[in-house]
Amino acid sequence: MTITTRLGWPGLDRLAIALSGLCLVHCIASAVFLAMLSTVGGMLLSPIFHEVGLTLAIALGAVALGKGVLEHGYLMPASMGAFGLGVMAGAMSLPHDGGGGEALWTVIGVGLLAFGHDLNRRALS
Repeated sequence: MTITTRLGWPGLDRLAIALSGLCLVHCIASAVFLAMLSTVGGMLLSPIFHEVGLTLAIALGAVALGKGVLEHGYLMPASMGAFGLGVMAGAMSLPHDGGGGEALWTVIGVGLLAFGHDLNRRALS
């Protein structure tokens, strides 16, 4: 059975891992731009980027990790992904001034979410 027939939408976990990677790049790029060019950094740190990104991460996580639990029956990938999403959501409540650790906690949450998707992908193969 191929991953296409197992998930119904091919590569959903890979797409979610890629989104996590883009989030990581965004967080690092924002910190670098903020340090170098406060105007560009301020634009990239706009709350709309975080809100849309978290909404996409929650939607992809619910579909991919939820389908994974139904297919392979393991709760660990979904639990790890949900924990990562929780860390990411919590990081949004921290101040964006650089001193609150918002970027650090977001990177940790993204890493945990990507790890959950990787566990899910491995369990399906």
